[in-house]
Amino acid sequence: MDPYAKPNERKIGALRPKIRHLSQSTEPRTRRERQAEKEAIAAKRRAIKKAARRHLKRQLLEELEENGRS
Repeated sequence: MDPYAKPNERKIGALRPKIRHLSQSTEPRTRRERQAEKEAIAAKRRAIKKAARRHLKRQLLEELEENGRS
């Protein structure tokens, strides 16, 4: 971004407003629906990470028990 640009020239590149050729009324999902979908995806990712941590912990304990017996 050019610090000396005029106010109307600042929104260029990735910051520029996106052009929509259709009105927003045709958007099938509401803001709440999009937010709920986003939160559901985040919850799934958290569950996957939690399961992976549990699996690794169980695996580590099994390996420690095997090494302790030897």
